[in-house]
Amino acid sequence: MRTVFTGGEIFDVETKSFRSSDVVVLDGRIAEIGQRLDGDASVDMGGRTILPGLIDSHVHVMISSLDLFGAMQEPYSLRFYRAIANLRANLEAGITTIRDAGGADLGVKRAVDDGLIAGPNMLIAIGMLSQTGGHGDGWLASGMQMRVLAGDHPGAPQTVVDGPEEIRKKVRELVRAGADVIKVATSGGVMSPRSNPRHAHFDPAELQALVAEATSAGLYVMAHAQATDGIKNAVRAGVRSVEHGIYLDDEAIELMIHHGTYLVPTLIAPTGVARAAAAGARIPEASLLKAAEVTEIHRQSFAKAVKAGVKIAMGTDTGVTPHGENLDELSLMVAGGMDPLDVLVATTQSAADLLGLGGEIGSLAPGKRADLTVISGDPLDFDAWTIESVWKSGVRVVG
Repeated sequence: MRTVFTGGEIFDVETKSFRSSDVVVLDGRIAEIGQRLDGDASVDMGGRTILPGLIDSHVHVMISSLDLFGAMQEPYSLRFYRAIANLRANLEAGITTIRDAGGADLGVKRAVDDGLIAGPNMLIAIGMLSQTGGHGDGWLASGMQMRVLAGDHPGAPQTVVDGPEEIRKKVRELVRAGADVIKVATSGGVMSPRSNPRHAHFDPAELQALVAEATSAGLYVMAHAQATDGIKNAVRAGVRSVEHGIYLDDEAIELMIHHGTYLVPTLIAPTGVARAAAAGARIPEASLLKAAEVTEIHRQSFAKAVKAGVKIAMGTDTGVTPHGENLDELSLMVAGGMDPLDVLVATTQSAADLLGLGGEIGSLAPGKRADLTVISGDPLDFDAWTIESVWKSGVRVVG
């Protein structure tokens, strides 16, 4: 059936402008864009703005709370049921595609694809490769393991590895498990109990082996990289995106521009740790101190990257912050010096390009999938938005 969306404004990512236009959807794809178009059915978009379906490039749908000690007391399978609500919250926030940065396995993705549960389309990393004692190593002084992203189960292999050979084998296991992207921690982090976000992890030879193995499987690498040297090592090794990028210096920024590496800033994440603690989450004291330490330098690094022209794709680390609050990131990007129009591009076409889906989603163009986010309110005042409806492949899923 030919459905025409009439009377609305659309966002053109190519010209970074808005214009009045109708949009025709046929068989789940955009068929035509223009004036006074006809169809078998119509949807009134008067007073609304049609955006390409929004994309969050860094989400953890399996994390529902930062109360890590509380989570250790719960049945492991409970997190899968909580993920149902998390996925729905992302969808209701206007997000039609997410890249899950660790935790969700192929079964979660299939449940969305098969229509068993509602959620954005997913790309999955499954786990995050970490060196012993690194950001993904949940070892505690008691000898217990704090499984933040995922425990060992058939869909999610253990991901603490050391040396090129272990790394190669683990990448192959993740490919076998259905990963769409390989994630590695090239530095310490905030939420890991015993790592320092200023310290680089994995040596260049290890990272080169990882990227080569992922590339041979047709995948790319995303790097949790907060430390300055961890960022540089990741970029030199050929990762596609730097996640967080907290301690960027001029050389790191120059390397990212030279290699065409994306920055996924996740600006809301550090403040989310403090907010969770204030709400009663039992978070290790070391993590609270690290979150407070990195917040301002994170903002400064982002501002430098924007000014220099680093490629930016929107991502939030949602899970660290509540699901459904993803779009709070947009105003923080503006506060960091990014033009609101560029923020919209970062949340649509640039994110799609990062994910390898630039020909399929990310803009309103004939032939692309009809993933649409419809808003009311000033489209350049992100705090004023109301999500009116969300569409996946031309099917209304919200509103």
